[in-house]
Amino acid sequence: MEPNTKILFISSTGGHLTELLQLSPMFSHCNFHLITEKTPANLSLKEKYGADKVDFLAYGSKSQPWTYLFHFTYNCIRSLVLYFKLKPDYVITTGTHTAVPMCKIAHHFHKKIIWIETMANSQTPTMAGKMVYPIADLFVVQWESMKKVYPNAVYGGWIF
Repeated sequence: MEPNTKILFISSTGGHLTELLQLSPMFSHCNFHLITEKTPANLSLKEKYGADKVDFLAYGSKSQPWTYLFHFTYNCIRSLVLYFKLKPDYVITTGTHTAVPMCKIAHHFHKKIIWIETMANSQTPTMAGKMVYPIADLFVVQWESMKKVYPNAVYGGWIF
């Protein structure tokens, strides 16, 4: 990988972010940028990786449908703004809803998308995974059983 390769790492907060950060050894080999949801627990990411290397989207929970609708709309617009600011060559994500707009935008501009389906699902697809599967350049599953759900996926084993 070229050191100037721009890679955008994006995921929702929580377990998805924990999985994504397992890829942090890659950060020293590329021009990386990290995007996740803004929560009190994630604010320290700017200190750890650099304020210019981390951006946040609004945190939205699908358990609160009315506010989620506004947060998701805001995140779609913010994702477009961040895409043009960062101009990534690759988007790597462990999901979920937070990453879908960025993946759709990157696909529209013919950039590479690598989706790593969460290890939390061993038998059923995630809604976000189903949306990105058709456009992902590489779709990785962490359970062999998920190859039945996503036949064109690559089994990569657990990210941990």
